[in-house]
Amino acid sequence: MSDRPDPNDEVDLGIAVPTVVTVIDAARAVDEMQEDDADEDLQDEEAADDSDPEAAAEALEALIDELNEDEQASLVALAWIGRGDYDAEDWDEALRLAKERNERSAASTYLMGLELLGDLLSEGLEAFGISAEEVAR
Repeated sequence: MSDRPDPNDEVDLGIAVPTVVTVIDAARAVDEMQEDDADEDLQDEEAADDSDPEAAAEALEALIDELNEDEQASLVALAWIGRGDYDAEDWDEALRLAKERNERSAASTYLMGLELLGDLLSEGLEAFGISAEEVAR
């Protein structure tokens, strides 16, 4: 038996898929910039490009902060499913716990602390049969 829910069963993620994809793209961009920044031992200031990992991370954090509490909790729950803490059929429990967690501290701070956030969210969507790569950008 598959861990994926029946595609005919609609699950309310509590957040629009394009919004999740926007966060995925931003998180992956931050990860890429931070990796590139760490790989450069000596950075030639004249050749510095426009990629500022700190500014991109701040923009991602602001994007998450702009979401309402339910949307933030949905992102947390999707990340947990993507990480394998929960299965898609455990969505209601994961979402409930994410909402409780979100009452105690900022979702953006928590999510920004997760390694490979974009990949976790993408995997979370995949658990519901949604491919982030197929969503129009």
